[in-house]
Amino acid sequence: MTTQRTTYTLLISALLLWTFSALAAPKNGTWTATPREDKLQMNFRVKEHGNMGLGIPRASFQGLNTEDGADTKFQLVREAGTLRFEGRFANGEGAGHYTFEPNAAYLEEMGKLGYTNITPDEHFQLAIFDLGPARVKALAELGYAKMSHDELLQVAIFQVTPEHIRALKAAGYDKLTMDELVASRIHGVTPEHIREMADLGFRKLDFDDLVATRIHGVTPKFVAEVKGLGFSNPSLEQLMSMRIHGVTPKFVQEMREAGYPNVTLEQLVDMRIHGIDGNYIRSLAKNKGGDRKQ
Repeated sequence: MTTQRTTYTLLISALLLWTFSALAAPKNGTWTATPREDKLQMNFRVKEHGNMGLGIPRASFQGLNTEDGADTKFQLVREAGTLRFEGRFANGEGAGHYTFEPNAAYLEEMGKLGYTNITPDEHFQLAIFDLGPARVKALAELGYAKMSHDELLQVAIFQVTPEHIRALKAAGYDKLTMDELVASRIHGVTPEHIREMADLGFRKLDFDDLVATRIHGVTPKFVAEVKGLGFSNPSLEQLMSMRIHGVTPKFVQEMREAGYPNVTLEQLVDMRIHGIDGNYIRSLAKNKGGDRKQ
C-alpha cells in the first residue's frame, strides 16, 4: 500500500516558517521559561511580531541559575552569535529580556558555502536552533548541498542531522529527499521504529507508508496486540483502517463477548463506521426479547 503524502507535514513546516519569517530583524526582546530537569523550555517574544518556543538543554547555557527569587544573567553561545539573558525566576517560572549579538564571521563562513543574503531573521533563527557551517558541510557531503533558505531553516528547526541521515540509510532508506527527512523528524520515523516493524513482518515499507504508520499510530505494540487477538497476518492497510476508525483491541474483545467471536477485521471496521458496538447489540437483543413476550 502506498499512501498519498499527507499535507499535515507540509502544513507544520509552512506554519513554522511563516511564523518565523514574520519576525522582524530580531536583536532584542523578552523571554519566558519553565525549568525542566534537563532543559529549559523557553519562549521568545520578538517585540510585537510573534513568539517562538523550544526546549534547550541546560548544558547549553553559561551561568544559568534557576533558583527562585534571585536576579539572573546567563547566555547561550552559538556559532551564529550569542544570546544574553537577564531576568528572574520565581515559583518555577522565569522571565526577562534578551539581546542577540550576531557573529559576522558566521555569515562569512555560510557565504563560502553558498548561503549568501541570510536575513537578520534567518540569522537569529539559525542561532536559536544551532545550525553551524560544520553541519551544513556534512550535509553537503551526504548529497544535500545547495539547499534553499527555507530548507536550511527546516534542517535547523527539525534537527535534521548527518547522524540521523546515516542511521536511516543503514536501515535501508537511502537518498531520501529533504522533505522526507523533515517528515521523518516531525513524525518520529527512527531506525528503531523501522527495525521493530520489520521484526513484525513489515519490511522495506515505502517511505510514505512508514510515515503513515507514525501518523496513525500503527506502532509495534499495536501490531503485536492485534496479532495476539488471533489475526496472525494483518495487512498494513487493515491496521491503518483499524487505527483510523478506532478499532482497538478492547473493541474487538467487546464484540466477541457480544456474540461475534469470528468477526473479521473488515467487519470490525464496518461496525465502527456504522456505530455498532456492544451496547447497540445488547439493546437489539433486549428489544427482540421484549417483542417475543408480546
